[in-house]
Amino acid sequence: MSIRIKALVAVMWLSGAVTACNSITPDPADLILVDGEVITLSNQDVVQALAVRDGRIIAVGSNVDIRGYQGPETYVIELAGRTVIPGLTDNHFHGIGGGEGVDLAGARSLQEVLSAISTRAEETPPGDVIVTNSDWHEGQLDEQRLPYRDDLDQATQEHPVVVIRGGHEYVLNSAALAYWDIDESTRAIDGGRIGRYMDGRLNGELVDRAKGLVQLPLMEDRSSAEIQEDLLESHRILSSRGITSIRYPGASPEMYDMLLALREEGRLNIRVDFLYRGPRSGSPEVLNEVMQGWAQGEGDDFWLRVGGVKLGIDGGFEGGLMREPYEEPWGEGGTFYGLQTLPRESFLETVQVLHSAGWRVATHAVGDAAIDLVLDAYEAADAESSIASSRWVIEHGFIPRSDQFPRMKDLGLA
Repeated sequence: MSIRIKALVAVMWLSGAVTACNSITPDPADLILVDGEVITLSNQDVVQALAVRDGRIIAVGSNVDIRGYQGPETYVIELAGRTVIPGLTDNHFHGIGGGEGVDLAGARSLQEVLSAISTRAEETPPGDVIVTNSDWHEGQLDEQRLPYRDDLDQATQEHPVVVIRGGHEYVLNSAALAYWDIDESTRAIDGGRIGRYMDGRLNGELVDRAKGLVQLPLMEDRSSAEIQEDLLESHRILSSRGITSIRYPGASPEMYDMLLALREEGRLNIRVDFLYRGPRSGSPEVLNEVMQGWAQGEGDDFWLRVGGVKLGIDGGFEGGLMREPYEEPWGEGGTFYGLQTLPRESFLETVQVLHSAGWRVATHAVGDAAIDLVLDAYEAADAESSIASSRWVIEHGFIPRSDQFPRMKDLGLA
């Protein structure tokens, strides 16, 4: 018989639940949920009820069993047949990347993208820079492609326009290229790419480190209290969708301090695994100085944990480092293999320094050549002392080869 998921999704952790109930009257629970369909994802599959004490599930079982945990102060939720599932986890949450630019989240075609930018242009003084937020993806558009320079020129030619696409790419209109003095003679930056049309003209794309050619307008300064309220609101939205834990894959010490303050105030309303963002360059001395500002966190705190350090070695799908060249159209005659955003020796050295200092490493790697480089670095660290029990990470790993899987398994990677 299939299980019908109804409206209520109770955001609870079901791991570690105790199923046995005996004749001894148990201590009362803080909360019980009864008369529902509780999906445990264990061999028991579905039960009727569960009990919670001190924020943890202490028992699951029948209505009769769990009613035994009901005391005078126990809060009771009558599920009336509704379904409870384990809390969901977002393992790679970039929650504060949207910003207040032109909102493209609802656009479903290139024309709607251009209309949103054009509307903003009508209320913006000529010459002022217009920036979109990054809460969108070209896959949501009917055309299944990015808006390029010539497209954006249709929205406005009187304003520099920067379309932010994810964390790896900007697309500029002609006015923006001129504003930042970028033309066909501009040399590409190592680890970055300046996109072109097939005829050699710039198409407005700036990928990865080439984004450094653009200095976006500074956002209005906001206080820590304001940012904390935004964090809480984003967490409330996630919880309402059944997501009870998230992982921030690379953020600042200031961000950790704000989360820690929320935790200490008892206001952190979602479980957080936090990774510091590692530096892209610098000597071991510089890295050691940066690490002085990182807190290790409390290992037994299930609400806020420091999960390690996030590094990056290649681009996204726009520039994942591959052993075989990208297909056209790239305007580079089959010579584009992706982008390596950190030199090999610098990356190997950074991983060794972090490992020696006791940090767990997670590295962004999209293409198979990037994954090779990450495995080389992790194997070198493992040769010094085993990393298998620490569960080091390859973030994304979108395009692996089958021969890389045994190496990952041997290192105990996630």
